[in-house]
Parts: sequence; structure tokens; C-alpha cells
Amino acid sequence: MTVRIIASALALICPAFAPTIARAAPVTIDVRGRDGAPLVDAVVMVEVAGLRPPVPHGPYVVEQKGIAFQPHVLVVPVGASVAFPNRDSVRHHVYSFSKAKKFDLKLYGREDQRSVVFNTAGVVALGCNIHDTMSGFVIVSATPYAAKVNAAGRVTFDVPPGTATVRVWSPSIRAAGNTLSQTSTIAATGFATTYTIR
Repeated sequence: MTVRIIASALALICPAFAPTIARAAPVTIDVRGRDGAPLVDAVVMVEVAGLRPPVPHGPYVVEQKGIAFQPHVLVVPVGASVAFPNRDSVRHHVYSFSKAKKFDLKLYGREDQRSVVFNTAGVVALGCNIHDTMSGFVIVSATPYAAKVNAAGRVTFDVPPGTATVRVWSPSIRAAGNTLSQTSTIAATGFATTYTIR
């Protein structure tokens, strides 16, 4: 008890005795297509060792609207429950055969809804047994630093400095799992790069 009191007092008197807290560094990643334009629906994940998976907060929703999945790509943390409401006047039958999550939501109609819990990290491709043109993706992430690029093709995170693995996913990437990976060093001053998908 006495040792703790002395350590606390020293921390107040002299910041050098205070515990070291890792400060976050700004990480900015741009994703471009072959033509240099922003790559729509690309997802960036920055993985840092020792971090706990993010806690799902939600709500997470993929609507069936206009005979399409909206949004086309949704990023969620492991353990998230995703609602699949039908906003169309026709019935849908949503399914996935993906390794990360296999499920089958039998036919249901307008303003009805089903939900699925995604417990494993990975890419889950969505389809509809009634409408072959419908496709979508749920990207299930175990890192808190995961997001879809904005309209400018960019994502920004505050990440602890150190070694990290940067993964970029897009259905247009011609690689295993439609994903490119690179080990990078996040400096205390930050990290910025552009990925051009060729």
C-alpha cells in the first residue's frame, strides 16, 4: 500500500514516473482503381497485435430495397447481429454459402425482417435465391480499425504506433480472398499510403 502511494505521489510531482501510455497515430489510406478513381466499396483493415476485438454496438442493417442489397458492402465487428429487412413488394430468400458464415433465410415478404449473428471474421457473400442479380457482402472484422472507404476512396484511423498488417478488400481485386495484405510500420507521427488496384 505504501509503495503505491509513493508511486502515485511521484507521478504527480514528476511526469517521468507516470506510466507510459501509447498514443495513437493518424493512419490515412487511399484506395484507387486502375483509372486512378476512388475504388468504391473497398474495405481497409489495419491489424495490430494484442488488441481485443471491437464490441458490437449496432444497429447493423442490410436492406433489400429496389431488388438490391443496401448497402452493397457492410463492415461489422465479430459478434454483430445484422438485420435483413425486406423493403420490396416482392419476397426474398437471403442466403450465404461463405466459410465465415453459412445461413439461409427462407422466403419472407415486405416489411418482414430476419437477423443473423456473425461470429467469425471473414468475408460473407450474400445472395437471393429468387433474384440472381442481387449480391452483397458483409465484412466481419476482428480489428477495431476496419471501415469502407468514403466517396474520395479514403479511410482514416487513429492507430497505436508499431508494426501493423494493412489489408485491402474489394470484389474487384484479383487475389486470394479478393484481398491484398502488407506489413507496415506505423510511426508515432502517423502513416499514409495509396493503394492502386491494377
